[in-house]
Amino acid sequence: MGLTWKQKFNKKYGFKKDEDHSMAEISRLTGYKLSGLRTIKKKGQGAFYSNPQSVRPQVKSSTQWGIARVYSAVMGGKAQKIDKSHLKKK
Repeated sequence: MGLTWKQKFNKKYGFKKDEDHSMAEISRLTGYKLSGLRTIKKKGQGAFYSNPQSVRPQVKSSTQWGIARVYSAVMGGKAQKIDKSHLKKK
């Protein structure tokens, strides 16, 4: 299996492979507005409940799924296309 979006983020910004980051830290490092990242996280959390068949078995919470969507959006994954209206630079 390849790297997750979080792992790609950590590699790009020089962190340990599985290090966690706050929304504020992701915003600061990427230059995207925190408000937009929070909206993307909420959409991911909603998708966790409204589309459970798409959720990977190792994902245990809506928060985890929402943060994964944020990492995907800021790193150029599928979520970047879907959530581009929320990805505004500061």
